[in-house]
Amino acid sequence: MWAGVLPAVTAKFTEAGALDHKEMERCFARQIAAGVDGLIVNGSLGEGPMLSHDERLEVLALAQSVAGARPVLMTIADAATRDCATLASRAARAGASGLMVVPSLVYHTNPKETVATLKAVAEAGDLPVMIYSNRIAYRVDVTVEILEELAKDSRFVAIKESSDDIRRTTDIINALGERYDVFTGVDNLAFEALAVGAVGWVAGLVIAFPEETVAIYRLMKAGRYAEALAIYRWFRPLLDLDVSSYLVQNLKLVEALVTGTTEHVRAPRLPLEGEQRAKVEKIVAEALATRPLLAKAA
Repeated sequence: MWAGVLPAVTAKFTEAGALDHKEMERCFARQIAAGVDGLIVNGSLGEGPMLSHDERLEVLALAQSVAGARPVLMTIADAATRDCATLASRAARAGASGLMVVPSLVYHTNPKETVATLKAVAEAGDLPVMIYSNRIAYRVDVTVEILEELAKDSRFVAIKESSDDIRRTTDIINALGERYDVFTGVDNLAFEALAVGAVGWVAGLVIAFPEETVAIYRLMKAGRYAEALAIYRWFRPLLDLDVSSYLVQNLKLVEALVTGTTEHVRAPRLPLEGEQRAKVEKIVAEALATRPLLAKAA
């Protein structure tokens, strides 16, 4: 149902902390112009849990206004299943193309609880669902066995595989064939995941480098692996910034340095400073100095 590059876009704030609608519209439109295949709003990178439900719906509407026919998925991530279900229902009424659902944001559910939570949210929204499996950040592992159980419900159509184990992509495909659209959710495993059968990339550094991200994906799908790998090797120091507890600040700084946008974050986060900031600035400067020329991919 879904495939390609789906950016996990950032929320933009004014200096006073309100949503910056105009800047979000500009940044989202830049992604669409570069050829991405849809947008995902209010995820971890989009600071969704720091936004009210009303604010998350505002971000959804802004993304829809620039996405055209491309899908826009709403991330569902709250501590309580009840709140997740409420937002899923509201997102459906607002015209979301689908939901990306975090099984449990705070509490570490067991497999039975994980299945029950995902089913409750899917029923409330009654939209196609991408399951977000990230055992590193959220300590909830959506295993192959859980995916087999959820496969009985046709609303579960995709998996954002962020277990940090590249073998998991093959395990899912071996067990379930093409039942799920498998997306990689780890930027610095994207080449590897696409090489073994992932159909899409929920991307982070795409917010600053959409052309390079799209090029890697299209080259991989065209079988032009050496060309894709050359770009990917250049990209890797940047992609590594996605795998960090400071991923929001890291990537917002990269986006600001490359595109001229703001890097405001919502508390308790604060912008990077000192050695952390200098490290990111150095990586960006080196990347821009050696930025590759992109060949056209089929």
